[in-house]
Amino acid sequence: MVTVTPKAVAKIREQFAKHGVQGGLRLGVLGGGCSGLSYLFKFDVKPRATDTVYDYGDVKVFVDPKSMVYLNGMTLDWKDSLMHSGFEFDNPNAKKSCGCGTSFSA
Repeated sequence: MVTVTPKAVAKIREQFAKHGVQGGLRLGVLGGGCSGLSYLFKFDVKPRATDTVYDYGDVKVFVDPKSMVYLNGMTLDWKDSLMHSGFEFDNPNAKKSCGCGTSFSA
């Protein structure tokens, strides 16, 4: 299971409205990045047949089966601070992550 906090859902909803998105947010994992794997975070028109779909009212989140191996148990949150504002990935499958928080190794 992937959890998206209410603050993150609100920010996703805000971005959907800003960009006129119809569909959902695709969360995934790609090879690359300074720690070996990078988070994929993009708009998608519709889920694929094999995706797990998380429904947060008007916000849908799609995760493909291969990415689910690395994202299962993850929480996506939104953090605001003096130094950084942005999405934060709390991933129990990440053994090591880079300083920017967008790359990890499993």
